[in-house]
Amino acid sequence: MKIYKDIFKDIISMENLLLAWDEFKKGKREKLDVQEFELHLEDNLFALHQELKSKRYKHGQYVGFYINDPKRRHIHKATVRDRIVHHAIHRKLYPIFNPTFVYTSYSSRKEKGTHRAVIKLDKMLKAVYQTYGKCFVLKCDIKKFFPTIDHKILMNIIAKRIKDKNALWLIKKIVKSFESEFTTKRNKKGTPIGNLASQILVNVYMNEMDQFIKDRLKAKYYVRYADDFIIVHHNQDYLSDLKNQIEVFLKKELKLSFHPDKVTIRKYQQGIDFLGYVILPKAIVLRTKTKQRIFKKLRQRVKEYKRGKIDEKTLMQSFNSYLGVLSHANSYKLEQELRHKMWEWLKNP
Repeated sequence: MKIYKDIFKDIISMENLLLAWDEFKKGKREKLDVQEFELHLEDNLFALHQELKSKRYKHGQYVGFYINDPKRRHIHKATVRDRIVHHAIHRKLYPIFNPTFVYTSYSSRKEKGTHRAVIKLDKMLKAVYQTYGKCFVLKCDIKKFFPTIDHKILMNIIAKRIKDKNALWLIKKIVKSFESEFTTKRNKKGTPIGNLASQILVNVYMNEMDQFIKDRLKAKYYVRYADDFIIVHHNQDYLSDLKNQIEVFLKKELKLSFHPDKVTIRKYQQGIDFLGYVILPKAIVLRTKTKQRIFKKLRQRVKEYKRGKIDEKTLMQSFNSYLGVLSHANSYKLEQELRHKMWEWLKNP
């Protein structure tokens, strides 16, 4: 295992803060808080650099709000300066930890994502079914995943590879900047959804389980996206045994637990619901709720366009992104229906 002993100066360097700013500002230039920060950009970044260098930096408060995507989620938004620090940390931690992750971990990683996860799972299912003539899937979901991540366990995992005390001080500042309702006097818990630093930290945390499943349990066909993961095998009893072993590992090592209503073992032929798609032996189709959400969102975008809130370019970007979702499924008729509906909504008052 490679150890990193001197990365703090790289994280807080002016060069890295400037690059972090460039990454952060994309798509946010119209936001008032971003414009205010940019108005005195050099002074603000230099002041932030000095605070980090002298270890006087303190993380600000989060602003909470809810989104529906598709289920209701509580998002916590940090200040501009704090989000620049998140980007700066992410820029340096990602190349350290990403090579240690299992190949079939697909969330918040370059050249991965939901569509590639679905395609990979489809190949796994076909491989098992063609070899054995039968195929079963263990599908698991972790209960209250982001709110129950244990701060102490997370820092201990990070400290195995990062031996720079100053870097650990800063990472701990970010980790401790947020506590969920599951925090107790003995155990601080929770990491905010929507925080860039959370993306790498969550993968570092869950990599412990990934390695257990791949190296200890020797599960050949395994895919994970955030807190949803799947194991494919031809033996149903084998999957049931794996489920019990993983459950024990999660409780003991990561202080996590399965969602009682979202752990199932089912046959491939019944269809495997994963990341908005349903994978069947002869097709990949869009989940009904995903289809409904796409039509609802596109209609809303058309209304915004007709009211002058967005321009034609923005509308078409949304439309093409939805077509992109459909392109990963057997959905020619659905694509035609979406095109027809958009034209109808644009034409009618």
